[in-house]
Amino acid sequence: MPAEEAKLRVLAVGDVVGKLGRRTLALLLPELRRQYGLDLVIVNGENAAGGKGLTAATAQEILAAGADVITSGNHIWTHREIYPLLESDWPILRPLNYPQGVPGRGVWARNGIAVVNLQGRVFMPHTIDCPFRAIDRALEELAGARVIIVDMHAEATSEKVALGFYLDGRVSAVVGTHTHVPTADARILPRGTAYVSDLGMTGGRHSVIGMEIGPVMEHFLTQLPARFVAVEEGPSVLNAVMIEVDEATGRALSIQRMDREVE
Repeated sequence: MPAEEAKLRVLAVGDVVGKLGRRTLALLLPELRRQYGLDLVIVNGENAAGGKGLTAATAQEILAAGADVITSGNHIWTHREIYPLLESDWPILRPLNYPQGVPGRGVWARNGIAVVNLQGRVFMPHTIDCPFRAIDRALEELAGARVIIVDMHAEATSEKVALGFYLDGRVSAVVGTHTHVPTADARILPRGTAYVSDLGMTGGRHSVIGMEIGPVMEHFLTQLPARFVAVEEGPSVLNAVMIEVDEATGRALSIQRMDREVE
């Protein structure tokens, strides 16, 4: 009888929004790690500090909850205090495809496992480098990595899907973040890459993508500027996917949604 393949279990958690998101993560993640024997936990934390950005204190909360790597996106630059940490050995990533010279790095790699953070360009607020060409260069440098997980922080579903097929068979998984809305298209692509268009978020269930409903509604009704505030109390959700990867080949064996609610 052939030996059973060695599986690596990865949990990728959607954007943590504000204090309620951090509290929800701290409540649920330790038990998920124990229950499923998770080997790697990736958490997008770019909205963890008051709904926008990341600070040293909020990053520490995410890591203390059980995250191994924190990914981010366009809001990572909101609080300048995080810039030195992006240059340190803290496992915090900013999108790889920002211009050379900006603080931080877009790749985390340990013991044959790598996490890559990218940002899309369609409908996004910054002029940045091409994520497709950026990942090509990164993969050349990660030739020794057995398992590679990509967080594609992007607005357009089409751009995420295209990247998934572009990387199919070249990485273990492509997971989308940024929209805070979990998608129902989790699947294994033809050449063995796990894919989902958006993980969703970790934060207030009765909210507009994690933010208080009132100011957002007022903005849409009046088109006047409004200060959006992250929901801090009430029911919450944790949106995530769990991916099983064959450690020998790097091919994904399964992907399933792991959504949880807290009343």
